[in-house]
Amino acid sequence: MSGVKVITFGCRLNTYESEVMRREAEKAGLERAILVNTCAVTGEAVRQARQAIRRARRENPQIRIIVTGCAAQTEKDVFAAMPEVDLVLGNEEKLKAEHYRAIPDFGISGEEKLRVNDIMSITETAPQLVEQIDGHVRAFLQVQNGCDHRCTFCIIPFGRGNSRSVPMGAVVDQARTLAEGGYRELVLTGVDATSYGADLPGQPSLGSLAKAILKAVPEIERLRLSSIDSIEVDRDLLDLIADESRFMPHLHLSLQHGDDLILKRMKRRHSSADAKAFCNQARRLRPQMAFGADMIAGFPTETDEMAENAARHAEECGISQLHVFPYSPRPGTPAARMPQLDRALVKERAARLRAVGETLAQNHLDRMVGGYARVLVEMNGMAHTENFTLTAAPGLQARSLVDVRITGHNGRSLTIEPLSAQCG
Repeated sequence: MSGVKVITFGCRLNTYESEVMRREAEKAGLERAILVNTCAVTGEAVRQARQAIRRARRENPQIRIIVTGCAAQTEKDVFAAMPEVDLVLGNEEKLKAEHYRAIPDFGISGEEKLRVNDIMSITETAPQLVEQIDGHVRAFLQVQNGCDHRCTFCIIPFGRGNSRSVPMGAVVDQARTLAEGGYRELVLTGVDATSYGADLPGQPSLGSLAKAILKAVPEIERLRLSSIDSIEVDRDLLDLIADESRFMPHLHLSLQHGDDLILKRMKRRHSSADAKAFCNQARRLRPQMAFGADMIAGFPTETDEMAENAARHAEECGISQLHVFPYSPRPGTPAARMPQLDRALVKERAARLRAVGETLAQNHLDRMVGGYARVLVEMNGMAHTENFTLTAAPGLQARSLVDVRITGHNGRSLTIEPLSAQCG
């Protein structure tokens, strides 16, 4: 192979940053290299990254392999010890061209491989404009990085550092550039996006930022948020939910559990009642609102009753897209020192919670049938409705917005009938 290939694990922010990495590596003149952008959220994510690195080396014995991302930040020595790895970059270093210059020769070992600084020393997030993301018809726009909270299960603050926001003016300028480049839908991303602005002068909120984007860039037809913490939702964001048609009726919630004692042991800042109240409020403001959510199964000390509370909570909140993670102890986190459940039991509870999620997803698809939607058509013959329901879109032009009638579903995606040949 020639040029730079990027292998990405994890969240939308990683997807966004992978494009920055590719650009900066190419700017530095790097060639014949594979960049592996890792995720640290679970032990399984780290295992998959290590497996991918070994496979990449087998298939490309003469290619440099550079490993970065959250797992490289939190477990740098583990990756540096891998003979397949030529260089380990930290989460801050991966975004700068100078760190892709003067890559050391093959065969070095130990600390010579490491270019990983203290992520907690980073106090600002510079705007990083990605003008396009290969294979995506919606643009991701980073507004925030890091996290000031310390949930007991989570290693991510140690991979991303403390919360820091991109200044509002820079975000609006980037949104305008993306709109001029033909993007009709933007997704605002961050590690803890709803904490946006707390470190900026005047402390603007995520809602006020979203309002500013929609006002300043009328060409943006659809605006979404990545994962949010509902306890941090501000008045401006509620106004958008209620009154702004260009703000899409879909939110992905960081619920994590539905039992109040487990939520307390996780050091979450919301109760099950708080989350349910937010979902009810959002639906009152926008009846079309749909929710995705992350939940952890098998957290230390979880009983059968607590697991049932989690499942009931997903039902009461009306989650249509439930992402279930079997609890994975992350070294260095408080939860890793708590009494652990048997791994077989963790997997069993995750399977049960996924089954609940599957039922909720089918119910959501059933409710959509017979209605109308406007879908954004993607590159692979699929599309998404305003509330982010997956839709089959055979024969429709990628990047177009098409008004459709929903005729049915196949258990995974909606089937549709366009109301016109194409919408521009």
